[in-house]
Amino acid sequence: MIQVQEVTKAFAGKKLFESVSTTFPPGRRYGLTGPNGAGKTTFMKILAGDLEPDTGVISRPKRFSVLKQDQYAFEDRKVLDVVLMGNAALWEAMQEKERLLAKRDLTDEDGARLGELEGVIAEEDGYSAEAQAATLLEGLGIYEADHQRLMKEMAGGNKVRVLLAQALFGKPTALLLDEPTNSLDLDSIHWLEDFLLQYEGTLVVISHDRHFLNAICTHIADIDYETIITYGGNYDDMVRAKGQVRSRIESENADKMKKRAQLQEFVARFSAGTRASQVQSRIKQLEKLSVTDLKKSNIARPFIKFEQKRPSGKQTLTIEDLTKGFDRTLFEGFSALVTKGEKVTVVGRNGVGKTTLLRTLIGELEPDAGKITWGHEAQVGYMPQDVKPIIPTNTTCFDYLHDIDPSAGNEEIRGLLGRMLFRGDEGMKPTSALSGGEAVRLLFCKLMLTKPNVLVLDEPTNHLDLESISALGEGLANYPGTVIFVAHDRDLIDTAATRILAFHHGGLEDFAGDYETFLEKHGGFIDAR
Repeated sequence: MIQVQEVTKAFAGKKLFESVSTTFPPGRRYGLTGPNGAGKTTFMKILAGDLEPDTGVISRPKRFSVLKQDQYAFEDRKVLDVVLMGNAALWEAMQEKERLLAKRDLTDEDGARLGELEGVIAEEDGYSAEAQAATLLEGLGIYEADHQRLMKEMAGGNKVRVLLAQALFGKPTALLLDEPTNSLDLDSIHWLEDFLLQYEGTLVVISHDRHFLNAICTHIADIDYETIITYGGNYDDMVRAKGQVRSRIESENADKMKKRAQLQEFVARFSAGTRASQVQSRIKQLEKLSVTDLKKSNIARPFIKFEQKRPSGKQTLTIEDLTKGFDRTLFEGFSALVTKGEKVTVVGRNGVGKTTLLRTLIGELEPDAGKITWGHEAQVGYMPQDVKPIIPTNTTCFDYLHDIDPSAGNEEIRGLLGRMLFRGDEGMKPTSALSGGEAVRLLFCKLMLTKPNVLVLDEPTNHLDLESISALGEGLANYPGTVIFVAHDRDLIDTAATRILAFHHGGLEDFAGDYETFLEKHGGFIDAR
């Protein structure tokens, strides 16, 4: 159990939460939610003991585990060993045992100590530990060939997976996970959902993946109104309950304000007359009729509406016998016809070639064989995975958009920025100071300004909060043009996709239909090995 008592934290004069007291008991799985900047990661660091609160006390179980964020902390360690280190007691016992066995001459004291260590190792399931660690790694897409490699030989996304396996290892009684689905493909996310549904301890997780939160959470701890409010149920249940509570309070306040106005009118009319006792009665009623304080919510939702200057031809994209690879072939002899208005999502395990496919389609990479033909009037708006390098750093958000389309009026640009939550003076924010989420929203402004009739988006949900992802899904679903996008966010795929291109069984499968139907066809997962 994790207990929080009277915790307050502020940064740079901004109060994130004040006098928070709550309990996270075992057997419950909490989603820690709130918009970007609300203080989710700060609160998670306080729970983990990595950050001290301004006031208040945290009590934690002895055996708890945290998803580490420093992927370079174990560069000279083997992958499997990094996972085993998740159980500190077992790892220390195994290391000490190795040191003792390496001695030439063992003393009686050493022999007794070895016996103690064997007891610790047995108690911690040490004799099956490597098998358990390997199972975790396999489930997260790190296969046996990589288990003995050094961490410094692993790609960044795979390092994150190893650290997640480390956090899950050793049966901790409390588990703190900050964005565990980052760098995971859809199959690995499905596996993690199944694993966490079987977990019996206390789970607190931050995620911007709504489908993931709905799948695993029994409760939501929502940071808003400078406090943390706990709701029963999953994320969608919380949104409904939160809206109902606010609506009820607003309705009660409106009734009270109406009643106050009636009482004040009565007092004003008859205070100097013969009805003094009735006036005094009304004054007492007024004193008791207090309006519930409704603090302003942190939640802000962008308004995303993609438009097109003019439509493309019906045959938007023709792909003929397309082949591309580097040290190995990623896709071979692939052919497809994408027609106007289709919403095509590209899915598959990490590293199978999804980004390579998009970059080949837009002409950034030359195919090894085959032909790509964009149709009549097709105008492509492209958004890469990492958007910050393509935004110049020597300008402001407003000037960046104005330079893209000098003919656009000031009001149009300010309107776009406001819809993307750059309100007032925030529109003049230097691009060098943009956060990841702000950079993505600025690229959405660019696409809404230029109005292409084809959108090619590579993991557009990176750095976005739940409200922004939901707005993006609606924006893509309502867009009259054609969309080809890579995503690992199930909610976005369910909302927007009408067709699936799946890296599957070593090939590229073209499936006409939504993702739910695709999963039913393939038994609930994609095997891209």
